Amino acid sequence: MVKSVTVRAPCSTANLGPGFDVFGLALDAFYDQVTVTKKRKGITIISSDDIPLKPEQNTAGLVAKEIIKKEKLRGGVEIKIKKNVPPGFGMGSSAASAAACAVGINKLYNLKLSQNKLVSYAGIGEKASAGSIHYDNVAASILGGFVIVSLNPISIVKIEAPKDLALCIGVPEIKVPKKKTKVSRAVIPKTIKLSDSITNLSNAANIVAGFLNKDSTLIGKSVKDVIVEPARKHMIPGFDIVKKNALRVGALGVTISGAGPSVIAFGTKKQSLKKIGEAMKKGFKSAKVDCEIVICKPSNGPKIIKVVK
Repeated sequence: MVKSVTVRAPCSTANLGPGFDVFGLALDAFYDQVTVTKKRKGITIISSDDIPLKPEQNTAGLVAKEIIKKEKLRGGVEIKIKKNVPPGFGMGSSAASAAACAVGINKLYNLKLSQNKLVSYAGIGEKASAGSIHYDNVAASILGGFVIVSLNPISIVKIEAPKDLALCIGVPEIKVPKKKTKVSRAVIPKTIKLSDSITNLSNAANIVAGFLNKDSTLIGKSVKDVIVEPARKHMIPGFDIVKKNALRVGALGVTISGAGPSVIAFGTKKQSLKKIGEAMKKGFKSAKVDCEIVICKPSNGPKIIKVVK
């Protein structure tokens, strides 16, 4: 009988420009580590990080609560969370903890849940940070690679990323508001022009074609969003210059990572990602903002790193 399970789940970038709430890509930049341990009843959260410890306010806690209720589990769970994905910066921090928790409880109680079911449970956790359920980041963290999310019923398509795809993330050192995702979702336009819809749909279709054909250049050049990015970019100091600088030195495409404020540039391993990172850093500097540059590649998804019987 399994007593505890430790899982590492990767961060992710959502939207990839035109695929708002539909596209996600797991990244090997940062991981959250979650250990779930059986207990007689209830849910306890332990962490030395600055996160809510009440289960109903914590992403992993909400996931555990839902699984215990829906799967009619007789026992409870202690959840130990070690955060490495920076929260509030558009890299699926809440999703990484939620995904690790769902994968861990699935193994702990031998539930044998389908991937769609795991994603469905993990998505509940997004309520804690975003105020609403969405699945792009959690699907990427659970399945790895590039994911396409469909709803009603929930269904996830996973496509392996090209081996030469490389990414550069600029993480600005700024204060982010609490419930940042909720705030950034509030600025999205309620109505859009048909021509903008057509542009984004065309770019989104090309991104899918790029992943299917393992064409990193097509992916990068299609990362263009004329709907959400223009509405959100004012929340990121120096965004236009960061983007312009990265494109000038060879980035294939640049967009906001998830709800921001991180900015992600797409390229290939043959390119100088370091050069792209330096250009992005200068862009943020023009707005008197420091930033951390992270060069990474797509992740294959979560890993169960320890099982105690």
